[in-house]
Amino acid sequence: MINSPWVIDTTEDNFEQVVIEKSKEIPVIVDFWAGWCGPCKMLMPILVKLADEYDGKFQVAKINTDEQRELSIAHGIRSLPTLRIYVDGNVREELIGMKPESILREIIDQYI
Repeated sequence: MINSPWVIDTTEDNFEQVVIEKSKEIPVIVDFWAGWCGPCKMLMPILVKLADEYDGKFQVAKINTDEQRELSIAHGIRSLPTLRIYVDGNVREELIGMKPESILREIIDQYI
């Protein structure tokens, strides 16, 4: 379990609030992941570290694709991990695969 106020488990029920509405205030990085995905497990600690370090300048919405199949299908997710950055209710960028902290930091800095 992740103990960060800036990282939220996201489901079909709360997607609109956690991602779309929140992205009208701050950027939201949606992390589509699965428990069996090795790169997903390596990426999550980096996202948590950055979210805590940036202290509320952006939020991470975690979507477990095994548990939220309908949401994954609706968003056309085919590879894991997939990160989507939402700003003002819209996807502004998509990243597929493991990315190093330095690249994630550069991308986040563009949106905050």
